[in-house]
Amino acid sequence: MTTLVRRISIFWVSLFVLALSLGGAALPSTASAAPADPLVGFGSGTTGGAGGSTVTVNNLSSFQSAVSGSTARIVQVSGIISISSVVYIGSNKSIIGVGTNSGFTGSGLEVKSNHNVIFQNLNISYAVGQATIRVWGSDHVWIDHNTLYTDLNHGADYYDGLINITKGSDDVTVSWNILRNDYETSLIGASDSDGSLDSGHEKVTFHHNWFQNAVDRTPSLRFGTGHVYNNYFQSVTNGIHSRMGAQMLVENNVFRSSGVAVTTTGSSSVDGYANLRGNDFGGASLDITRTGTFTTAPYSYTLDATSSVISEVTAFAGA
Repeated sequence: MTTLVRRISIFWVSLFVLALSLGGAALPSTASAAPADPLVGFGSGTTGGAGGSTVTVNNLSSFQSAVSGSTARIVQVSGIISISSVVYIGSNKSIIGVGTNSGFTGSGLEVKSNHNVIFQNLNISYAVGQATIRVWGSDHVWIDHNTLYTDLNHGADYYDGLINITKGSDDVTVSWNILRNDYETSLIGASDSDGSLDSGHEKVTFHHNWFQNAVDRTPSLRFGTGHVYNNYFQSVTNGIHSRMGAQMLVENNVFRSSGVAVTTTGSSSVDGYANLRGNDFGGASLDITRTGTFTTAPYSYTLDATSSVISEVTAFAGA
């Protein structure tokens, strides 16, 4: 595949992502993926604002107006917008950064009790007391080709992670993002006591993300089902964590300069499960107490060779 094709505009990709229905369990083929791959994983079927009007915003008030309600809309964000508190995103929206440096700083974006939202090509940073992107009791969300970061100069609770998916959320794909410099990077399932909300839900796919200088939760999953493949973990202290009976399938990921790659125990009252295959742990340790039954993802996907993950992800992940 040519370099030109591989770097197809993320904006056009989002417009052409219509209601994909990838059903039936299938083992992946091994081939070279491209950043412009269509939406795959548990978030399949997410269309965002496709079919709606397109509006470009460059300030907070116009952004808040554009993302309110449930009318389908493609919202293009131009430049970095400062926000001091969380902005709630309505259903059927595509939030897309224009160029290489557009997005938000100071707080985060949240999909709360809504559905069908796409976040693409955004830089979101320094969300004080709030995850840069939070999915709360919502379904069908695609978080793709974003650069999300805080810093390690404050305590672990000063910020609140980068991508948090909680309160019975479902059908989320997180792909081709850079997530860096954070203590509590991605929490899926907020509490051991949320079993009544999260059991049977919290189905998430993480693929082709670059976790860099992260301390914990890359990701951490309670109760749900997680598929983590073709990600690059660089300088991660505590990596993938399966807890409270969560089922995880961990494939063809690469770890470098990291501590614990995968664990199924600790920090919760019940251990989780993890099946591992094809990973390059680069000397990172494992702490697997239970393997579980999740061995085949219930959708079709393309699995890169482990040897190509670093070059692919570092070249193409992020906004």
